[in-house]
Amino acid sequence: MPYVDPQAVLEAREMDLLTYLKNYEPQELVRVSGDTYCTRSHDSLKISNGKWMWWSQGFGGYNALDYLVKVRGMSFVEAVETVLGRQAVKPPVYIKNRNKYEPKTLLLPDKSTTNSKVISYLCGRGIDKEIVKDCIRKGKIFESLPYHNVVFVGFDNDKIPRYASYRSANKIRLLGDCSGSDKHYSFRLGDENRSENVHIFECAIDLLSYATLLKQQGKEYKKASLVSLAGVYSPNKDTNKIKVPVALEKYLVEHPETKTIYIHFDNDRIGKQAATALKNKLNNLYEVVISPPPSGKDFNDFLCFKNKFHSRKIIGRSEER
Repeated sequence: MPYVDPQAVLEAREMDLLTYLKNYEPQELVRVSGDTYCTRSHDSLKISNGKWMWWSQGFGGYNALDYLVKVRGMSFVEAVETVLGRQAVKPPVYIKNRNKYEPKTLLLPDKSTTNSKVISYLCGRGIDKEIVKDCIRKGKIFESLPYHNVVFVGFDNDKIPRYASYRSANKIRLLGDCSGSDKHYSFRLGDENRSENVHIFECAIDLLSYATLLKQQGKEYKKASLVSLAGVYSPNKDTNKIKVPVALEKYLVEHPETKTIYIHFDNDRIGKQAATALKNKLNNLYEVVISPPPSGKDFNDFLCFKNKFHSRKIIGRSEER
């Protein structure tokens, strides 16, 4: 591979995609709304303030260099030379950066006119149909285009979407967070309740499975405060150094009445280690109860097993972390 000066690489990485296209390829930009754009060549590639996501391909990036390599197919050296070469001929007018304290710009995929595939997929994993439909009515779940993925949305106190994760509603493994997602506002149910208890989960599917189990037990799931952390990680050996997940941290700040935290992580090594570390971290401030699923890897496994239901779960889910 030809040598590229590391300083040149750093300089090339400084240019965000919106600045690059506005200065050098303005014909490629199509305004979608506000400060969100797509490209003329790829209408599923959404851009906002340099961050971009190519929805039809399931990946994104943060600068012009990423775009030239991943979308245009340039070699890394060619991409660096392209950015710096154009910059040398015509110095760019940079787009004003957002204040670092402003909320991230969330890039949501287009919505399908129906939610039939999402309903079929979630019900196929044993989740209660009325719970799914209620989430759809509230905009917390929708079916995306062009590939009809299921999207889970988290809102701020002004009911503005701030977080979204997506996953395929078929046998193809495709999942991740939407570009611009802020995990402080992860997928929740019942967060408007003033409850002394909060239940936390690794992902939205397990949260919905737990809500289904509550309903099947005759309990009012809408009165429970349920929070997805959008993933957990295995802590290092010093469990005292574990950080409180930002989704939980945000919830606890907003709900000072909270006294008890129920941890419903997976029944695997990472889930158990993360639950123990988090309990050690918060035990002096709250009552912390580790409550994994009684059987199975996670609460969706347990839900399907309990109801003798054949789940449509994708094989190899342990790799989703």
